[in-house]
Amino acid sequence: MKRLSAHTHAALLAVAFAIPSLTALPAVAAATPVAAPAYDAALARRTGADEHGMRPYVLVVLKTGPRRMPDGEARNAMFAGHFANMERLAEQGKLVLAGPFMKDPAGWRGLFVFAVADLEEARRLTESDPVIVSGEMVAEYHPWYGSAANMLVPELHKQLVPPSPPASSP
Repeated sequence: MKRLSAHTHAALLAVAFAIPSLTALPAVAAATPVAAPAYDAALARRTGADEHGMRPYVLVVLKTGPRRMPDGEARNAMFAGHFANMERLAEQGKLVLAGPFMKDPAGWRGLFVFAVADLEEARRLTESDPVIVSGEMVAEYHPWYGSAANMLVPELHKQLVPPSPPASSP
């Protein structure tokens, strides 16, 4: 049996420690074949999937705009309208993903992923948002080609949000 060089041995140890989940896999799990899921033509049609299971989208990066709305009722109303607008667009099947970025020094505030035909439609939809109308945020548009499975995110997300407790009566 050939001995490993010290360099090769050190490299293998580095990989083993860097990826502990690989060293922790039981031998049985690693040897068990995973069956490929069956193709679902109806689901592919419903999500707009092409022959690769993909579809076009428009990514909208929301960035800090030129006018910060001062704290208070008007700002609260603007963001309430922002969330209502996103919900409306998701219900229409246009907005498939949305969410804020974590602290970003470049001023990136949030992301929309629209399932629309072109950049112009994404612009029209984004321009209906109160954070854009007020100048709190500005939008940057990018065509994107991604998995058609993204179309399922809105319905799956609803299953992850617990119901709100009923409002108490006075």
